[in-house]
Amino acid sequence: MREASTRTTVVNEGMSLAVYETGNPDGETIVLVHGWPDTHEMWSHIVPRLTERFRVVSYDARGAGESTVPRERSAYRLPNLASDFHAVVDAVSPNAPVNVLAHDWGAVTVWDAAAEPHAVDRIRSYTSISGPNLDHLGKWSRSRLTKPNWSNVKQVLAQTRASWYTVTFHIPGLSTLRIRRQFAKGWPAFLQEFSDVDPSLVTENPTLFSDATNGVNLYRANLLPRLMKPRERFIDIPVHLIVNTEDVAVRPDHYEDTGKWVKNLTRNDIHAGHWSPISHAVEIAELTEKYIDSLNI
Repeated sequence: MREASTRTTVVNEGMSLAVYETGNPDGETIVLVHGWPDTHEMWSHIVPRLTERFRVVSYDARGAGESTVPRERSAYRLPNLASDFHAVVDAVSPNAPVNVLAHDWGAVTVWDAAAEPHAVDRIRSYTSISGPNLDHLGKWSRSRLTKPNWSNVKQVLAQTRASWYTVTFHIPGLSTLRIRRQFAKGWPAFLQEFSDVDPSLVTENPTLFSDATNGVNLYRANLLPRLMKPRERFIDIPVHLIVNTEDVAVRPDHYEDTGKWVKNLTRNDIHAGHWSPISHAVEIAELTEKYIDSLNI
């Protein structure tokens, strides 16, 4: 890295969020938001590629890493997670909007934050990887099932099959058993099998198992409410989709309708699995920087 990270704490809704900053102190700020069951360390291969130009900020989401772990399922609802995101942005860049790069549940969180009216004042650009807007996903599913030709139904079935593991996450006991079985060979081996990630690139965080088991509350608190009663969520900020075409958890088809909801949308497909920020760090960093440059023209 350009320089060592500095760690600070941002408190929001009684949650202490561990925030890390590195890079160019005079550069544009870019905030990185991780998903399940990661911590800010998931970005370790991308951060060094951004620090020359950007002031790079990352944080451990509530329930993960060095941040507070709430006990109540309700504390993991998307509005609370989006509130954390905005609190971090307000703390690190109170006078200027930030660029954002987010993955998995981090991306789901920022989608929710980006749909709020004040988002245009806080987010300059948003690059999303492997994390859908759950309302958009719900609307897409309904639109395909109300026009039941085989192609539409096949798309929904493909995403349903890809997401079948989330059903087990809703069942206490079974979710813990599944996580134990998934991680039995170690996190690097799991990422190699699930996402074709070179195990030598993977660091297993000491809080991984507790982060994974606590993080099932993300699924329990949000999936059914959002998918069963999706809202109309329009996005006014510029959004950049990096779509992993080999992602076995988030299938590319549902992004076909994203342009209906996003005023300024750019999309790049890459041949990668779910954890592309690890396996394809160079490509992710280059695409993100190129996209930000495009907004300066």
